[in-house]
Amino acid sequence: MKRFVMLIIAYSAIVMSVFAAPADLGKSLVLYSTMTENDINNLLSGFNKKYPDIRVEVVNGSAGELVARIRAEKNNPQGDLMWGGLANSDGDVNSDIFEHWLSDYENEVMEDYRSNNGFYNLDHLSTPVLCINTNLEKKLGLNITGYSDLLNPKLKGKIVLSDPNSSSAGWNNVSNIMAVFGYDSKESWDYIKALMSNGLVISTSSSVCFKSVESGEYVVGLTYEDGASTLLKSGAKNIRMVYPKEGVSASAFGCAVIKGAPHMNAAKAMVNYLMSAEGQSVLGNVGTIRFTNKNAKYSTTYLPPNSEIKWIKRDVDWLIANKVKVLEKWNKLYNSIHG
Repeated sequence: MKRFVMLIIAYSAIVMSVFAAPADLGKSLVLYSTMTENDINNLLSGFNKKYPDIRVEVVNGSAGELVARIRAEKNNPQGDLMWGGLANSDGDVNSDIFEHWLSDYENEVMEDYRSNNGFYNLDHLSTPVLCINTNLEKKLGLNITGYSDLLNPKLKGKIVLSDPNSSSAGWNNVSNIMAVFGYDSKESWDYIKALMSNGLVISTSSSVCFKSVESGEYVVGLTYEDGASTLLKSGAKNIRMVYPKEGVSASAFGCAVIKGAPHMNAAKAMVNYLMSAEGQSVLGNVGTIRFTNKNAKYSTTYLPPNSEIKWIKRDVDWLIANKVKVLEKWNKLYNSIHG
């Protein structure tokens, strides 16, 4: 009888371990994010339907600002995770500030966009586009279809790009120029020099590159489809998105749990939501992003189908290995032109 009781106890322990209650997620979560207000609101709406007891505080900023903040808080983390601004072309540069943990859905991610460093969970694609103010374009008598059109003297001082040194969107656009014209090639640098010489304006904020185009401050912004299409979703009638006729390559962006996050379990729950087919289907149907989970089901009227875009291959490994060198050359060239 005693042995039978012991077996019952042992069996109960096994059952308890298999069907253990999920970890306590707590009541709060701090999200650092570079994403648009539209994206963040959509995420919070879906996440809080699934986890209604978790209050999410959002700190918005550029990739450079938020990574610098996380690094400054390294010994006493104040945030729990970062979403946006973390690209597969970063390599392992931020290895020391993020948990080396991937979501439960990594094997559902399209093969080309699975994590290449073991701590970035790559949930969405960021595709470079030209955001164009159609009223100003018409007034100038232009029809902008690609990079070559940006060298028209009529656009001098009327084109804006966020700083590739601190903005993930800026670096994404520089990466695409390299993919189109050749990595570190004479053709790439000749084009960049000509673009800078046509009065290219550098902004510290990625949102300026679509918002200021809508407001009429600039004719063209080198930006990303999520930002520009958010304006279309909000009802903007004076802008259009152009996917450069020379070619487009997407960068995979994602989220990561901050090392030593105060609300670790809640942070992992949010990353799991972002990486799941369930979460991406919800976000895809209400947002303006292309997602990476191959099982996600969604459609949006604000983005053209893949078949309408001239896709080209992006050499992520080259960009990882040469980012510092490219930016040094970019800065030297820009300073030589603008002083």
